[in-house]
Amino acid sequence: MSEDDINTEEYPTEIHDYLAAFEKSLASVDKMLKTMMSVSRNELLQKLEPLEQAKMDLVSVYALNSMFWVYLATQGINPKEHPVKQELERIRTYMNKVKEIADKKKASKLDKGAASRFVRNALWEPNVENENTSKTPAKGKKKK
Repeated sequence: MSEDDINTEEYPTEIHDYLAAFEKSLASVDKMLKTMMSVSRNELLQKLEPLEQAKMDLVSVYALNSMFWVYLATQGINPKEHPVKQELERIRTYMNKVKEIADKKKASKLDKGAASRFVRNALWEPNVENENTSKTPAKGKKKK
């Protein structure tokens, strides 16, 4: 948007920076969507693991519903009173579930055999031979 295209009398000058930032964000979203749409969905999904597929689907649906939220707001409709709010909450719930699954996958797993060997070897076990030799004083040279 160039300065010539904008008639500053149409809106307050205080919001010019906000509008410029909004336009920049829209351009970024447009670029991202063109990148996503350049590859077929089936081709993209074949390259991803099931968990990554779920993440991609959830992000796509969330972005779409968020854009619809913005559209409603620009049309003067309160999106908080529209069913899109419940849809966004539902998607967030699934996003949290996927995050929990990913966190569990990243968590280290306990090797019970290795843990029991580590504990067994770390514990001190008295030896009968060691007890007899430790009671007798050691013979050595005395210092003068």
